[in-house]
Amino acid sequence: MSTGSPDPAPTAGPALPRGLVANPRLSRWVSVGRDGTVTVRVGKVELGQGILTALAQIAADELDVDLPAIRMQAASTAEGPDEGLTAGSLSVADSGAAVRQVCAEVRALFVAEAARTLAADPADVTVSGGVASTPGGSRRVSYAELADRIDLEREVDGSVRAKAIPESRLVGTSVPRLDLPDKITGRPRFIQDLTLPGQLSGRVVRPPSPAATLTGVDTAVVDALPGVVSVLRDGDFLGVVAQDEETAERAAAVLAGTARWHEEPTLPDEDDLPRFLRDGPAESFVVAEPDPSGVPDRAVRRIRASYSRPFLAHASMAPSCGAARWDGEGVSVWSHSQGIHALQRAIALALGSDIDQVGVRHVESAGSYGHNGADDAAFDAVLLARTVPGRPVHVRWSRRDELTWAPFGSAMVADVEAGVDATGAVLTWSYDVWSQGHTARPGYAGSPGLLGAAHQDRSRPVPPPADPPVLAGGGITRNASPIYTFPHRRIQGHRLLRTPVRSSSLRSLGAFTNVFAVESFMDELALAAGQDPVAYRLAQLADPRAREVLSTAAELGRWDRRGTEESVGYGIGFARYKDRGAYCAVVAEVEAVHEVRVRRLALVVDVGRVVNPDGVRNQIEGGAVQATSWTLKERVRFDRWRITSADWESYPILRFSEVPQVDVHLIARPDEPSVGAGEAAQGPTAAAIANAVADALSVRVRDLPITTDRIVAALNG
Repeated sequence: MSTGSPDPAPTAGPALPRGLVANPRLSRWVSVGRDGTVTVRVGKVELGQGILTALAQIAADELDVDLPAIRMQAASTAEGPDEGLTAGSLSVADSGAAVRQVCAEVRALFVAEAARTLAADPADVTVSGGVASTPGGSRRVSYAELADRIDLEREVDGSVRAKAIPESRLVGTSVPRLDLPDKITGRPRFIQDLTLPGQLSGRVVRPPSPAATLTGVDTAVVDALPGVVSVLRDGDFLGVVAQDEETAERAAAVLAGTARWHEEPTLPDEDDLPRFLRDGPAESFVVAEPDPSGVPDRAVRRIRASYSRPFLAHASMAPSCGAARWDGEGVSVWSHSQGIHALQRAIALALGSDIDQVGVRHVESAGSYGHNGADDAAFDAVLLARTVPGRPVHVRWSRRDELTWAPFGSAMVADVEAGVDATGAVLTWSYDVWSQGHTARPGYAGSPGLLGAAHQDRSRPVPPPADPPVLAGGGITRNASPIYTFPHRRIQGHRLLRTPVRSSSLRSLGAFTNVFAVESFMDELALAAGQDPVAYRLAQLADPRAREVLSTAAELGRWDRRGTEESVGYGIGFARYKDRGAYCAVVAEVEAVHEVRVRRLALVVDVGRVVNPDGVRNQIEGGAVQATSWTLKERVRFDRWRITSADWESYPILRFSEVPQVDVHLIARPDEPSVGAGEAAQGPTAAAIANAVADALSVRVRDLPITTDRIVAALNG
């Protein structure tokens, strides 16, 4: 409950959250029904990260309504605000700030109207549970009763302050997730469960390899099959529409058997990715360059190392899915895309249609935390649905489709060199990192960025993957600049312009590799200096929040037990995500006898003001488990012709029996702005495990994944 109307903002007015600058109308975000329910519309989407629950908490607090009164509406291009992508661990920071301001202004409007209705001074009106009352509760009026009197067709102006931290009832508490009851009980919620009136099933026949072109196909034999509604060949795009899934599967198999393709070996040598990355034509850019005249000459030793990772798949448990229906000249699309507005624009671009002829609505699926096949599956459905106007077509990808055709996280290689003084302190730091770009999302670089569009027209050039601007966190060089107080640093990124393997955004982009490399090298520098790795870091770390996170992790991670048990190692990894997001330190406890087994991960995190503690812990824990899988197991396999890791046997992920104990500790910072947690654990976890393996075996593996074969090679090297 809160009292009175919020204090006015300073005369100059605060800067509005960027989501509100682009979408300033209150009605685009919030509506209040005659039954007192509050519908909140945001541009961010639920990927399993619990974001809609956190945003509902913020809205309920600012409006002074109970949480069950909040209805979080799925993102839609027709109704909600365009907040760009749900990516970069920015949902709480950006959308949360926007929702807080919108709801503060909506509440102020209701308080003002309640005061007029109750003939009271607004300062004397209190609101609790969506009911406004005068002192003593003698006169009351509800939001439901006032709903028809409040005009929300007005723009946010920043004239109302959001609540002070002590007034929060829900923010900072672990309220139950709004989306989990359906998921736990198995009620239909995901896009794979979607059943629209008159729905048909579609399947796409993919080329046998990325460079394959279609030279012939017999569609007539498939047209004649019972239950087949249509067969489509459009350039190299092949697909079928049938009455049901089983028929669509059989028809697609028959269609694939009649297709003839021309193939070429265009993929790089999987076993020499560092050379492929370094030798390819690239665009180089400088992140940091020291003044040559200021570089010290007292370095007594120079230490060098190189680190790499392979291509990685999203490997979601549920393959991608989409649905579409054409009605007249327009098309409605259902997708689990992370950016429905970008997908809308890309579909319009690919079709050569007006954007208002395309509508996209978000439906949940297995979270991908990056650019997986969701947008591609949606466009597959658009193309197939165009052959059956008025009937929705539901397209499911196969496991093979998902593991071989969805965009990968790019392989990367980093070269690092440090000049150190007699005490081991870093005087100069040089870092070069090579990678394909980390964003080929729909609409990038003027291209639709959709797989089906590329197969429709092979003559249309597909640009190499791009990167977010460095000021927005970058891609290849994300977290390439260490947080430590190194006085002179030279950092360069190199983006490949020849990209035979499709790549785009994968959780944390380049930060996973860069933190792995930087933090592994920090351990190597500490060892060369004969110093404890934690003490070595602290000696070159000035940020007090960073120091607390690192020190607390060492304590909770039982760092004092390091060296007390044979074949057991302890390693630490630390970073601040994107240099301005969440601080995260990880201590890994690893047993390395016949194979590497991560026994325990202790993580300490500072995300500023915590909206939902349990939600943050879940995000950090999930990121740590995924990073463990990347570090120990995952690697996209291919020969010179095609991707060969097409199932769970050839692309193994961490099994439940291999999941370590994960303990997450949150450092309370209620007075600091909220930042996201979704990607903070990726790099520190990889570095902590690599450093723990080196501690246990006295040998370092610098190329991921850390498999038994690579450990043996390092021991024999």
